[in-house]
Amino acid sequence: MSDQNLRFLFEIATLRNLDRSWRQYIGMDVESVLEHIVRVMFLALLIARKEGVKNEEKIMKMVLVHDLAETRTSDHMYVHKVYVKADEKKAADHLFFGTLFGDLRKDILHEYEERKSIEAKIVKDADNLECDMELKELEARGSTVRKKLASGRRLVRDKKLYTKTARKLWDAIQKADVDEWHLTSNKWLKIPNAGK
Repeated sequence: MSDQNLRFLFEIATLRNLDRSWRQYIGMDVESVLEHIVRVMFLALLIARKEGVKNEEKIMKMVLVHDLAETRTSDHMYVHKVYVKADEKKAADHLFFGTLFGDLRKDILHEYEERKSIEAKIVKDADNLECDMELKELEARGSTVRKKLASGRRLVRDKKLYTKTARKLWDAIQKADVDEWHLTSNKWLKIPNAGK
């Protein structure tokens, strides 16, 4: 039998094949759970830096593990959660068992689930904001779901976000142009002699 650490690494790589569950409702390509984790990482670091929270190592570890149990439970959307209770604790226990990463389950993931520390609150804020960013991107591709979810997402902003920075970011995301980054960085603007 192979090393449990290698099995763990192969298993978490499958998150690249696991679409976020709202693909069912939106009917468009959506990001994978692994892609979600990457952007949550940078959102969490941004929030931490703006809030003056210094323990970035803990935050990064927390982001890395916050959705890993979905290799076994899948990603459940707001409708699914009315009917299905995923045993993410059991899934995480089994996923981490026998690996050198057991401390991440015992300490870091447990702390995230409790939402008592500022780091856990920042990671949850980033997790929520990342959803709003993807909804904004999907809207730019033609989806109308963002507008239909507006009151629920506003509730998240007003009642579920922990930090002042996250609320400010939520407001900025609503006004943002998802294409601005590449429209202002293209060769026609950056290279004076482009196309000559």
